Formats: sequence, structure tokens, C-alpha cells
Amino acid sequence: MTRPQEDFWKNRIAKAYSQDNLEFNEELGIKAWKEMLTSIEMNDIQSFLDCGSNIGRNVAFLNKLINHASSNIIEIAEEPYYKCKSDFEISNSYLGPIKDAEFETKFDLVFTMVVLIHINPNDLIETMSKMFEFSQKYILIGEYFNRTPVMIEYRGEQNMLFKQDFGKLFIENFDCSLVDYGFLWGKIFDNGGFDDITWWLFEKNND
Repeated sequence: MTRPQEDFWKNRIAKAYSQDNLEFNEELGIKAWKEMLTSIEMNDIQSFLDCGSNIGRNVAFLNKLINHASSNIIEIAEEPYYKCKSDFEISNSYLGPIKDAEFETKFDLVFTMVVLIHINPNDLIETMSKMFEFSQKYILIGEYFNRTPVMIEYRGEQNMLFKQDFGKLFIENFDCSLVDYGFLWGKIFDNGGFDDITWWLFEKNND
């Protein structure tokens, strides 16, 4: 079953959102990622999976920061998916919702960046489960935070943006440990594409 949120991102907003992602300050973007990954060794990340890549803004930042790592993506909208694949060297990719994705390999770092906020709350655990499954080591979640789940109007639309404590939801449902967490204040990081984002970095508890 296709959720209204999936249709919104796949068909209705994809082009406008891609335009919004065209111009961001690269230096600020890389600085944000350095901050989020400061607690781990960069050499531990030989591959990353961007869950909700759009045209590849974060792929570009990470290609500069950890250029030894392979780039892999999931993207629901066709046009930005193919643009990302055209602009970057992508090793593995999936066109469709995160919860439906399948890969034959795992990745050292699996992340979302303001993607879970746009997913139907009923699909969140299934989506996070895929992220956990695909991760070989680390999972990073960067989203808009609220202690209790709340819906916020988005571009004049209802039920397209949901804020909550995504970190708590993840750690309470999956066998992992918190490595680090933080906040990217929009006053500093807006031009890098990170507007008041709370992030959590988890490590899988592998047996």
C-alpha cells in the first residue's frame, strides 16, 4: 500500500525539493558532518548508505570528508534518484521507499537526514528496522526533535511532517548503543542545509 507521504515525495514535491537542494555551502556541510562523526574513526567507514539521498547533497559532503568510502543510496523519487546516480559514483542503489529496499551487502554507516520526519508514523519502526538491518556498524539519524510526537504543517500540507524523539524510538527498539548525539543550530548551519537538526549516532551491538 502506498502511503500519502510516499506519493507526496515520489510525485508531488520531488522537483521543488530537488531545486532546494542545489545550492548549499560545502564548507558548512562538511563541518556539520565532521561534528556528527567526531566520536568515531573515519577509517572505520568504508561504505555509507544515504537513506533518502535526493540529488546527493550529503553524498557530496561525505565524498569530500571520507573520500575512501563507497557511496550507496536509497531514494523514493525517480528524477533526483537518477540525477544522484549521474553526478556521483554510486555502488549500490534502490529506487523506492526505505522500508521496501533490498541489498545483498551491508554498509558501515547508514543514515537519514531529515527523512524520517516525512514518513508515516505507522511505518517508522519498519523503516528503522531496514536501516538497522543494512548497517554493519553505525546508524546515524538526523531529524527534527520533539519530546512527544507532533504533526507540523509542511508547505501548506497536513500529515507530511512529524516531529518526535527519533533517537529514543530507535534505541528502545533495536539492539544498539548510543555513541554520540548533538544539535546543528540553524543560525550556524542553515546555509549548509542543516536547520535545527538533532542527531544521534548509534553503534550496533553485534554478538
